[in-house]
Amino acid sequence: MIFKVLYQPDAKQTPRRETTRSLYLEADTEVEARALVEDNTDYAIEFVEPLRGEHLEYEQKSSNFKLTEFNNK
Repeated sequence: MIFKVLYQPDAKQTPRRETTRSLYLEADTEVEARALVEDNTDYAIEFVEPLRGEHLEYEQKSSNFKLTEFNNK
């Protein structure tokens, strides 16, 4: 399943809507998606959203859509 993860790039700063970014990744569950980001980045995760059907199709049409892959540590 594809997940959209909304995050703040700097976990030490107070979150602001203007600095929220997103990434897309493939995982089996929301818990696994969150763990992948937490284990491989210093981001402050705001929200993990599963993408399905028309919502996924819409996101895939965006020029910003690119699946993020993390190398296993």
